[in-house]
Amino acid sequence: MDKLASIIILAGIAEAIWETIKMVFNHGKLDFNKLGAILVGILLCIVTGADILSLIGFSPKINYVGQVLTGLLISRGANFAHDLLTSIYNLQQNTRTDNTKVETKL
Repeated sequence: MDKLASIIILAGIAEAIWETIKMVFNHGKLDFNKLGAILVGILLCIVTGADILSLIGFSPKINYVGQVLTGLLISRGANFAHDLLTSIYNLQQNTRTDNTKVETKL
């Protein structure tokens, strides 16, 4: 995947993580259900080594950062995770197709 596509995906991930964190506070009060989902998501990713940053070609300099961020994302649920991964896959495929077209023209 090219660097521009990786940066675009990273921007989408950053927004999704921020939106997830904001859901912990509902009208100024702590939402324990959302906090619990986040903690479970992070725990699952640390235990399994799931890391979306490495999937898109980044290697964090701080251990476990990718797993914690992935845990925040998956705490949003299966539909959100599926949509995000589908978007990443489609962007990867489009980038490969565009690169092939450029190579063919050369």
